[in-house]
Amino acid sequence: MPTTVFETESTLTDRYQTTVPEPVRRALKLGKRDKVHYTIQSDGSVLLSRVIVPIEDEPDPVLGKFLQFLANDIEQNPHRLQPLSAELMARIERLTANVDADLDLNAPLPPDDDEDE
Repeated sequence: MPTTVFETESTLTDRYQTTVPEPVRRALKLGKRDKVHYTIQSDGSVLLSRVIVPIEDEPDPVLGKFLQFLANDIEQNPHRLQPLSAELMARIERLTANVDADLDLNAPLPPDDDEDE
C-alpha cells in the first residue's frame, strides 16, 4: 500500500470548481491550461494525475517565436517588404504544379522502399 507523503484540501465554489493546491501542482508539474485526470477507486478514493499530451499534439515551441519575430520585423521595417516578381511566381507554380492540394501533412510517412535491403 502506498505511503502518504502529503495531505492538503481545497474548497468547492458554488459552481463546483476548486483550485488545485500549490504543493499538488508542484508534485504533478502542472502548469496553466494543463489537464488533470481523475481515477475513482471502488473504495471511494480518488487519484489525481496529470494528463500527458502526446508530443505531436503540442504546439511547436519554435514556430510561435519565429512567427512573432517575423511580425515584429515587418512592423519595424515595412520598407523591406517587396512583392514577389512574376518570374518567382512562375517558378513557384512550376515547382508546385504536381503537388496534391489535399496532402495531409500530419499523415504518417510511408515505409522506406529500401527497408528490406
